[in-house]
Amino acid sequence: MGFVVWQIRRVLAEDQGNQAMREIAAAIQVGASAFLRREYTYLVGFVVVVALALAAFLNWQTALCFVVGAAISGATGYLGMYVAVRSNVRTTAAAVRSLNDGLRVAFASGSVMGMAVVSFGLFGLSLMYLIFSGDAAQSVSYIAGFGFGASSIALFARVGGGIYTKAADVGADLVGKLEANIPEDDARNPAVIADNVGDNVGDVAGMGADLFESYVGSIIAAATLGMVMTRASAAPLAYVGLPFLVAAGGIIASLIGTFLVKTRDDATQEDLLSSLRRSVWGASAIVLVLTFLLNWMAGVSFNYFLAILTGLIAGNAIAYFTEYYTSYTNKPTLSIADSAETGAATLIIQGIAVGMSSTAAPVLVVAVAILMALWFGIKADPDMGVTAGLYAVALASVGMLSTLGVTLATDAYGPVADNAGGIAEMSHLPSEVRHRTDALDSLGNTTAATGKGFAIGSAVLTALALIAAYMEAAGMQSLDMLYPTVLPGLLIGAMLPFLFTALTMTAVGKAAKEIVLEVRRQFKEIAGLLEGTAKPDYARCVDISTRSALREMIIPGLLAVISPLLVGYVLGKEALAGMLIGSTAAGFLLAVMMANTGGAWDNAKKWIETGAMGGKGSSAHKAAVVGDTVGDPFKDTSGPSLNILIKLMSIVGLVFAATFGAGLLTF
Repeated sequence: MGFVVWQIRRVLAEDQGNQAMREIAAAIQVGASAFLRREYTYLVGFVVVVALALAAFLNWQTALCFVVGAAISGATGYLGMYVAVRSNVRTTAAAVRSLNDGLRVAFASGSVMGMAVVSFGLFGLSLMYLIFSGDAAQSVSYIAGFGFGASSIALFARVGGGIYTKAADVGADLVGKLEANIPEDDARNPAVIADNVGDNVGDVAGMGADLFESYVGSIIAAATLGMVMTRASAAPLAYVGLPFLVAAGGIIASLIGTFLVKTRDDATQEDLLSSLRRSVWGASAIVLVLTFLLNWMAGVSFNYFLAILTGLIAGNAIAYFTEYYTSYTNKPTLSIADSAETGAATLIIQGIAVGMSSTAAPVLVVAVAILMALWFGIKADPDMGVTAGLYAVALASVGMLSTLGVTLATDAYGPVADNAGGIAEMSHLPSEVRHRTDALDSLGNTTAATGKGFAIGSAVLTALALIAAYMEAAGMQSLDMLYPTVLPGLLIGAMLPFLFTALTMTAVGKAAKEIVLEVRRQFKEIAGLLEGTAKPDYARCVDISTRSALREMIIPGLLAVISPLLVGYVLGKEALAGMLIGSTAAGFLLAVMMANTGGAWDNAKKWIETGAMGGKGSSAHKAAVVGDTVGDPFKDTSGPSLNILIKLMSIVGLVFAATFGAGLLTF
């Protein structure tokens, strides 16, 4: 936490450039703050209602943990956004000097978000556990409420921010690039400020809340199963403490990893990727050493260290395959760019095919990681059997997320670089500055896709551990797939990610339509706007995006909370277990496909914009812009929201597990 404060002061001490750059940055700051204030006003009401319900139907301790989890999640998102909107103009000014300076400032901003998420998350979770540690078993039960609070805020923040950012982005691209034939981030485009605001509220604040929830969820799942083992075999509380210790070691490793990022001014895309890989892999190596020592000091089997190692390797493998499918230095994205030669239809067909094929590797990686972790756990504690195996799976999830402080930094820096490019364009800086920010932005697209793949992979391991914890809490030793309500529950669960995605995609479409109509109106009615002699009404587009996002986020958010309660109380606890399994499997595949498809479409457009296939303004470029526009809600709204959906439903099931019975339908 001290490092976060120190890094904030370093970033804010950087040069902010000329007056034009400062005015544009100020407009982005005002818009982002206004949106988050209105969004958090809505969420305060939700938190109060749910906290009262938890206190009435369960206990006040769970309700308190829920409120604290929600508050810290919201605070980390706001802090990350606060720094990001002040870093973008500083990144632009740094890019005037050199590419390395631009990367350094943007990454420093991202490291604030990354280290805030892990340090605040571990601090809050540890505090709640220690406050109620008089009864260790109940303490673990109560902190599930912390995860529920974090997940709730994450879903609304991710969905609301995602709708905002993609509505503005789609509207700005469709009218500005395709109809008015003006460059991206042109100051004449009325939606350009809303687009830049959206990068911060969706891809920084929303993403920060998202990964905060992933991080604490993995620790809660492992601690809950550790308590099951402690109660069943009179094993030491080290089983509960180990995931906290692994997370602590990961924070130290991530902090060191943040200092390993640097490049040279003539760096290629591969050089930039290598710079970020160095920080992630360096942190991974350090955390392995620390985890080995912590595992030995805790006095638990060496096999649990191997399970953590499995998770860490799996996380890096998923990141590698995601990067392979989304970077324009590799064949899959280049094949999408090639298909743009014959128009938008063939580009979209090829993009969806690449996205679908990209699911195979992450699924196999996660499947192998689960099997290996199960084997390590069962070998470590044969008397505990599958419970020990599932505990090892939960530890693998903690291991996968242990270096989140630095992996999230590589993700959170992307929106800052994107905004920096917009500021460079709107303030008419020399072309070499925009070239540098474009290089950083393209790298950000790849690292953002990598971060999403990382989050989705960890979500599956965490959800599996939460399902196991739910079954233990509900008194279920096994799940009979032929039990009458299990298969219906499984089908309902598999359907929910598709329904949720439909709602979020429709929400983006509705909001984008309003932006498109408004931008067209301004181009038509404001005399001299396209000629550059009049200024657009930026505030109007910002207001439309804000109202649309807050209105449209409610139904998808409530779906995630209400669905497990309805299934649990109406069809029973067995049906809910089936639903959670179905939603995890379907949600995993759909999330990977959408995130990778969107990232590949975006970078195919970036590749063409480097001058390939006719460059900007060519027919191939126009086709690629359409693909990128379709991919926007894929990669930044629906796809990343799905990993929160599957974990939120699992943690709702865990929190209310003791209250579910046979259901209203009995056989």
